[in-house]
Amino acid sequence: MEKILEVKDLKVSFHTYAGECQAVRGISFHLNKGETLAVVGESGCGKTVTAKSIMKLLPVPPSEIKEGSEIIFKDKNLVNMCEKELRLLRGSEISMIFQDPMTSLNPTAKIGKQIAESLIIHRGMNKKDAFKEAVKMLELVNIPNADKRANQYPHEFSGGMRQRAIIAIALACNPSILIADEPTTALDVTIQAQIMDLINELQEKLDTAVMLVTHDLGVVADVADRIQVMYAGKIVERGTTDEIFYNPKHPYTWALLRSVPKLSTENKEELYALKGTPPDLVNPPIGCPFSARCDYCMDICKEIMPEVTNISDTQEVSCWLQHPLAPKVEIPEELRYGGEINEAS
Repeated sequence: MEKILEVKDLKVSFHTYAGECQAVRGISFHLNKGETLAVVGESGCGKTVTAKSIMKLLPVPPSEIKEGSEIIFKDKNLVNMCEKELRLLRGSEISMIFQDPMTSLNPTAKIGKQIAESLIIHRGMNKKDAFKEAVKMLELVNIPNADKRANQYPHEFSGGMRQRAIIAIALACNPSILIADEPTTALDVTIQAQIMDLINELQEKLDTAVMLVTHDLGVVADVADRIQVMYAGKIVERGTTDEIFYNPKHPYTWALLRSVPKLSTENKEELYALKGTPPDLVNPPIGCPFSARCDYCMDICKEIMPEVTNISDTQEVSCWLQHPLAPKVEIPEELRYGGEINEAS
């Protein structure tokens, strides 16, 4: 498959009063044309920082993309691009859906005008034609009475409709890459499913590559082609969706999967919760970042960061349990039927 984006050794730090917080610590990955890559992990693991780094939307200072980091898009390193070049790229070639649709929209401007704005800037349309195209975009994202809705303000839209409007803005110029940062946050379960179905449908229609950032593996079960699991600024496991659900190898991936409610969960049954807290990235651990919370931690886990082990051509994991001399640990029993999560989602 054709690679449309390649991130190499990305390191992002924030300079705080307490010291340098190493939010992203040397990660590498790629995104193929037309595919959906899910980046999953709990809050604070570096997912959103990674997504915003690609578009260079992090405030400088206090953030800093470290020297040696590369974000290659169409043979150009975005890290070295000036702000003027990036403005032409954002919205036209790479677009982003942000977490909170209400704060992402201008409350004083009509929805149609906000969609038309990017068409005027990037496509050079006049206001009349851009507004007509904005109405078509609202129809594309399944908003009824689009011509009337285009003349309304964000506060007149429901949460789900605001998120659809955000998607319309992001896709107005038919970008090559869509970065969706927790696109279903603050929406009820029914609307979440509709939004994910919509993103999937539009992706197939427009052949857009999607990078989906989320903490919920249940959300990505039916839409992602590949999944990479992040923890404490590192990628600890990656693979196809089937590999991550049916054959996960990292204890942190097991914990994320165990925390997803299943069809077999009985009434009032206590859901699994991962104990402990993520490490302080001002003083990150020298060994495996998950060692302090891992039920299978060995002495070496606290001392040396595990090397990457290739499970298959598409799956790899950073865990000492994969070493030939490590004790054999079986996947938790409730995860031996990974398809159940797919069904529940």
